[in-house]
Amino acid sequence: MIDHYAWRGGREVMLRFGPETGPVVMVALPLFEEANRVRALAVSVCRALADRGVASVLPDLPGQGESLVPLQDCTLSDMQDGFHTVCEVMRTTGRLPFCVSIRSGALLAPPAMPHWCLAPQDTTDLLRHLRRIQQAGNLHRVPETTGPIAGNPISAAFLGELAAPETAPAPVTRTLRLNGDPAEADRHVAGNPLWRRAEPDNDAALAQVLAADIAAWIASCAG
Repeated sequence: MIDHYAWRGGREVMLRFGPETGPVVMVALPLFEEANRVRALAVSVCRALADRGVASVLPDLPGQGESLVPLQDCTLSDMQDGFHTVCEVMRTTGRLPFCVSIRSGALLAPPAMPHWCLAPQDTTDLLRHLRRIQQAGNLHRVPETTGPIAGNPISAAFLGELAAPETAPAPVTRTLRLNGDPAEADRHVAGNPLWRRAEPDNDAALAQVLAADIAAWIASCAG
């Protein structure tokens, strides 16, 4: 179902899946070009959760997806505010929200919300990734202006937030990573790193594995 939510900067679209009662998974896509590459996977996970009786919400963030807010006018704080707002909307309906994030979507998670993440990125990792794309020589030098990075008109203010000393990130309750990723995780699973693909793609088998893990995690949290 297509729905909307209002935040301080306007009105954004969100997709809702599954039952109208019970806990609800709030899905945070990665930022910028990776959001397009993994959106089909996220939708498949949401549909697989619905088959398991678990509801989910996939919101567009300010400056991304169908948002009417220009990306060059957005900051990380704007995106966090948008995601936190839609989480609070679900909470006020009496439903218990859980955050599920992919990659840099982990930066959007509300601090007090149970948080499941696939291959999380922190601000340093994201900035390094953007600088690598931009082929800048100095990771921590933020220019006064910036051109598009991978086709995204990211503002100097946004990059400045990423380069600022990082505050304590929202705690992650459970972390999954793909096989071949040496970083620590609660579980490693087989799958394709779709965020590295040149074009958007999907992985139906991975979606089923992720949905099953998320549903079991929610059940354990509720217990």
